[in-house]
Amino acid sequence: MGGHDSGAGQYCPISRALDVVGEQWSLLILRDMMTGTTRFNDLARGLPGLSRTLLSKRLRHLERYGVIERSGTRYVLTSSGAALEPVVFGLAEWGARWMFGDPRPEELDAQLLVWWMHTRVDTTVLEGDRHVLHLRFDDDTRRFWILVEHGRPSVCMADPGFPVDLTITSDVASLYAVWLGRLPLRAALRSGRVHVDGATSVTRRLGEVLQLSPVASIVAAAAPAEADAMP
Repeated sequence: MGGHDSGAGQYCPISRALDVVGEQWSLLILRDMMTGTTRFNDLARGLPGLSRTLLSKRLRHLERYGVIERSGTRYVLTSSGAALEPVVFGLAEWGARWMFGDPRPEELDAQLLVWWMHTRVDTTVLEGDRHVLHLRFDDDTRRFWILVEHGRPSVCMADPGFPVDLTITSDVASLYAVWLGRLPLRAALRSGRVHVDGATSVTRRLGEVLQLSPVASIVAAAAPAEADAMP
């Protein structure tokens, strides 16, 4: 696996582990791989603050230490990498309980949110092989569509030209709050912070079609939902 990269320079298993996965981007790469992202371009789109050059460097680093490996055009976790899952989601639990408050303005990225959301769309409960979700934000002029064809979702920033099954309108912060489990979807709809338009057969199954973030249950369990503070 190559020689040890000296970080803190201490003969300690914690020090050794941090030398391999202690850097911020390495953990976020592993987070995305643990939630199903395996291809370089998809990893890059889910980590917009990370240059492609540095992404390549971090992937090589993790590969050198046997945490991930290449399988054709995909990156996959090794048994060593998979064993880090309770560590990564343990950080999610700690962060949700102790560090996760209201979002900072620079954290609200509509395009990234839609990218995350598209990986959790499940249209198997709907009829047909093609479905289109349109997302409109009150505070972002860009428009986004999630196109699902034969079960494969993709993000479009131009109208794909097919009938829209469901339109979701919200401000960016509110949809983030729903996605991350801070604001229950029903409460968001009831308060008008999120609005949906579409056939009843689709809107009534919204909770099945649009599944929440993999950490939503952790966030919801860590602190009272935003809805609890609403009149």
